[in-house]
Amino acid sequence: MTELLLPALALIVGLALLVKSADAFIEGAASVAVHHNVNPLIVGVVVLGFGTSMPEVIVSILAALDHAPELAVGNAIGSNIANIGLVLGTTILIAPLAVRSQVLKREMPLLVGVTVLVGLLLLDGMLSRLDGLLLLLGLVGAMGWMIYLNRHASASDPLEQETEEELEELARLTPAKAWLYTLGGLVVLMLSARMMVWGAVEIAHYYHVSEAIIGLTIVAIGTSLPELAAGISAARKNEADLMVGNVLGSNLFNLLAVMAMPALIYPARLNADIITRDYPIMLGFTLAMLLFALPLGKRPARLNRIEGWVLLLAFFAYLFMLYLAIQGTRP
Repeated sequence: MTELLLPALALIVGLALLVKSADAFIEGAASVAVHHNVNPLIVGVVVLGFGTSMPEVIVSILAALDHAPELAVGNAIGSNIANIGLVLGTTILIAPLAVRSQVLKREMPLLVGVTVLVGLLLLDGMLSRLDGLLLLLGLVGAMGWMIYLNRHASASDPLEQETEEELEELARLTPAKAWLYTLGGLVVLMLSARMMVWGAVEIAHYYHVSEAIIGLTIVAIGTSLPELAAGISAARKNEADLMVGNVLGSNLFNLLAVMAMPALIYPARLNADIITRDYPIMLGFTLAMLLFALPLGKRPARLNRIEGWVLLLAFFAYLFMLYLAIQGTRP
């Protein structure tokens, strides 16, 4: 067991640094953008959406460079499941959410469409460089569409109001401190992600479990902690639309940017379980969020505590399923 001490310590310390550096990076990047008079809604889409997914992106790149593509893919799929089941479920339990933004109601079907696209790319059992290029093209298209929706949103749209309020809080840094937070946060983010990837791979090898399982569980939950912190903060401020928008943006970036990294850097055939077990579960969580957050007939677009419990319990049921899978593969 002594050979596990250093990998476990690297994983724990790396996770703690990852969360703190992600917060610093987002705060600094948002402040830099605001100081340069970038449109607040574009900042909300690009900085807040991409910033909360930066831990997953860097972990994915480093995992692919380490020839561990399944860790990267597991991180992307597991983070999406955690964002909906753990982050959204926990947030709803703290404060039920009413989704009022018309922008979000148009972005949700976009997320479902991208999720289906990823499923089609995975049908052949591997991620190729062509798949990576298609995902990056999808990322450019999705970002353009989201910016278009935000730029043409009504001034009274709750998402615009909540985004501007959030940016006012983030933009309190001086320009010099904003750049220090951005660059310093990015450097620490890369170092902490390096520690996490190394520790996760060593632990996977020690326990004879697949790197995908580690990516789907420890790494995915760890890289979703910035979203969880942001969600709890938004719920306490009654910023429901911003919170749901963060989950939507993060999940889109996970599928299009994070999944593209292993495809471009180290194309490889994937474990069949990722395609037959984990991807369908991610699709199910995505459809559940769409069902819960969109109005159906006279039913208002409101996420209540019952739905929060459903998402959270489904997430823990998924973790238990992975635990059984681990037990079944041990020698």
